[in-house]
Amino acid sequence: MRLVIAGGCGFVGSEIALRLALRLPDAQLIAIDNLSRPGSETNRPRLQAAGIAVIHGDVRSVSDLERIGAADWVIDAAANPSVLAGVDGRTTSRQVVEHNLIGTLNLLEFCKSRGAGLVLLSTSRVYSIRALRSLPLVAREPAFVPDVDATWPPGASPAGITESFSTVGPVSLYGATKLASEAIAVEYGDAFDLPVVIDRCGVLAGAGQFGTAEQGIFSYWVRAWASGRPLTYYGFDGTGYQVRDALHATDLADLIERQLRAGSQASGLWAAGGGGSNAMSLAQLSAWCGERFGPRHVHGERTHRKWDAPWLVMDTSRTSARFEWSPAVGVTRILDEIAQHHTSHPDWLAMTETR
Repeated sequence: MRLVIAGGCGFVGSEIALRLALRLPDAQLIAIDNLSRPGSETNRPRLQAAGIAVIHGDVRSVSDLERIGAADWVIDAAANPSVLAGVDGRTTSRQVVEHNLIGTLNLLEFCKSRGAGLVLLSTSRVYSIRALRSLPLVAREPAFVPDVDATWPPGASPAGITESFSTVGPVSLYGATKLASEAIAVEYGDAFDLPVVIDRCGVLAGAGQFGTAEQGIFSYWVRAWASGRPLTYYGFDGTGYQVRDALHATDLADLIERQLRAGSQASGLWAAGGGGSNAMSLAQLSAWCGERFGPRHVHGERTHRKWDAPWLVMDTSRTSARFEWSPAVGVTRILDEIAQHHTSHPDWLAMTETR
């Protein structure tokens, strides 16, 4: 099997590549990355040491993809993963569309020409902001929790958000590019008889994660707390009650391995998150950090930002049943891993953050 990992030197792409290299020793792995993200260059020697070929190339460039050769599967982990992409002053709106949609389109053309399957890493941020803010939640210090006695909308329950939850916009430019990528991937799969697997991921986390607060909140918060950087709770009266679930990158890699082994039978849309057992509010995360590193003051900003959501936990029951998969790395272990990595690499946040 010949596997191509687009964005292979990023945090998620590299973790997937390294995990698959161990689990699929007979496979040939090729990572392609434009190395534009601070920190991505540090992963190139790790991949090469594991026998993974690394191509310095950009998925937005068709000629770069032509250098890859044959492939059986492509894993699309190349994206600008920030919910504020295109509006935060770091990238333009055109750039986020080019990275996240045109890049995927180029990979789909690559797959079509080679008869390869595609695993598209999508995001929980494709879900409707209005629908997420309308979920029946109760503020129960120190977190928003589901109201189990309320009537829940289609695609959601106290167990989390499923694949069928509303994706009616607005969802952010980032979410829209990923939702559009999902739609075009499905059509390519149908039109050209290609296996297409779409994994809607929750918040991915782990020790070597690059980060800003908009795309790797668990890793960023732990490192910023330990480094003495200022931290702010945005929206929801500045309480920090907003909740996310954490998924370790190796757990996602394990899911992808099972999907690759299933071949065309894995085609479809799948929720991939840490679930309720791995969910935590920012206030709870602060409490953990306070116990680990000592107490800190966190500023509270009461005003909502445009794409803030109070509770976004993935219900992966359908995925678990189909692939006999469930996250193995608990949120406390994830935080311990990040903290230990920070102790060994106290400059990691400054080195890898996008400016």
